[in-house]
Amino acid sequence: MKRTAVVTAGTGGIGLETALGLAAAGFSVTVVGRDADRGARALDRINATSPAHPGRFLSADLASLDDVRALAGRIASDHAASGEPLTVLVNNVGAMFADRQDLGGVEASFVVNHLSPYLLTELLLPTLTAGTPSRIVNVTSGAVGLAKRVFDAVEPSGGYYGFHWYGRAKLANLAYTLDLAERLDGTGVSVFAADPGGAATDMTNGTLADPKIVSPALRLLWPLVRRRFARSTSGPASVAARPSIVAATDDALTGRTGILIGAQAHPVAPSRAATDPRVAEAVLRLSERYAPLAAT
Repeated sequence: MKRTAVVTAGTGGIGLETALGLAAAGFSVTVVGRDADRGARALDRINATSPAHPGRFLSADLASLDDVRALAGRIASDHAASGEPLTVLVNNVGAMFADRQDLGGVEASFVVNHLSPYLLTELLLPTLTAGTPSRIVNVTSGAVGLAKRVFDAVEPSGGYYGFHWYGRAKLANLAYTLDLAERLDGTGVSVFAADPGGAATDMTNGTLADPKIVSPALRLLWPLVRRRFARSTSGPASVAARPSIVAATDDALTGRTGILIGAQAHPVAPSRAATDPRVAEAVLRLSERYAPLAAT
């Protein structure tokens, strides 16, 4: 039976390289993005490799939870109509904001990096469960190590620093990912996190050159911090996509779940905060409040 995969933010950068890797592995790949022109170019690249199945593009603004709900409904109905299983969901979407922004009244980084993939995953669980064995891959980041670990509110108190807020949202999603793996253990749906390590992409180009994205304490060390950022985001997206591709396809992971695939494309230990059940419980409360499964 045909194996299918959905890759969010799949029209460029790490997402497109992930889609190319999955297509090369024999998957029928759907890439999701906002821009139809970028989507067409992505399909041209995928189809130029003569894959077993042509690629498909679906348009959705993943920063809009209403769009995410509509996207989930479209994917679920398509699979119900075709009878084909949804084999892999790769939540690759990610964004960092130098200045604080709101999306629907919620801080934008938390929406894009956690609430959006959380909502899409939850809404597609019936489809993923119907097509077992299946896998969920949530893309995380090393930025979780500099994140505030308190989730009693959707946004922490204090000044806004884009890199730390990005890391906090990724920590929320990593804690959710590991908790989801426990919840789905034994269902045939495996859940993994993948850390790409970093690459030169639209997200990293420019944003990481602005010292205001980090806290004042780190700004004092900005020449060192900036050089570290530059080194960590200078690699090719094709290398950064390897952890996601491994998490989605490696036969050695069959029957396993709750594993973080690190930047070297092998399992690594997650941060302690991501494995704290109190963090997972707090994140789930926020998720259910700010991203209800049914539109309100």
